[in-house]
Amino acid sequence: MDGEGTADEILSNPDILDGVVNLHYIPPGMESVIPCCVAKGRPREFDVNEALTAALRVFWRRGYEGASMAELTAEMGIAKPSLYAAFGNKEELFKKALDLYEREKLAYIAEALKEPTSRKMAERLLVGALEMQTSSCDPKGCLGVISAVACGPEASSIRECVIERQKSGRQALIGRLEEYKNEGDLPADIEPEALARYMTAVLQGLSVQAGAGASKAELHSLVDMAMRTWPGR
Repeated sequence: MDGEGTADEILSNPDILDGVVNLHYIPPGMESVIPCCVAKGRPREFDVNEALTAALRVFWRRGYEGASMAELTAEMGIAKPSLYAAFGNKEELFKKALDLYEREKLAYIAEALKEPTSRKMAERLLVGALEMQTSSCDPKGCLGVISAVACGPEASSIRECVIERQKSGRQALIGRLEEYKNEGDLPADIEPEALARYMTAVLQGLSVQAGAGASKAELHSLVDMAMRTWPGR
């Protein structure tokens, strides 16, 4: 750089500005124009998505209250200031992790609700849950169940958040079961809400048993039994 560039030229040229940041060099007369280049120009030193995935694993294993900040930062590979800057506090981090969990790990639920018959829908829900619980890549159990049951009074807002999300999912299931009933897929004496609660109980029971160490064969038998008693066609 020959020193003849104007302030506007330097600020508008990323190559020059990058050199200013990386070399910690500020041309004469530019001190008041670029006062904070070095501090603000540093790139983030970690991958946000990878860090969030790591946080999800901790919350999934420990639940919200059981996940300490020390374990979270260690698993994410970042310091507390970086965690706060990127994700906010622990509660906000958990909600972002829960979003990721629903988006990636529970994607099979939305796909199941698209099935043309209630039997196919129920089977896809159960098989999807079974595959997730028998995966060697993820922790066992259900993040929602773990966090809703294990949260004490200090984390009541988290418990309420999880319960509200569960209610939303159950309402979507009830709505789909009502559609199946109106189409003649389910018997006239079947109550969609009761059937949705039954299905939710089976899914939660599967995750609880998986978390308690049930074998793949034992979980398969639970799925088979639920499908034998399914009332739809």
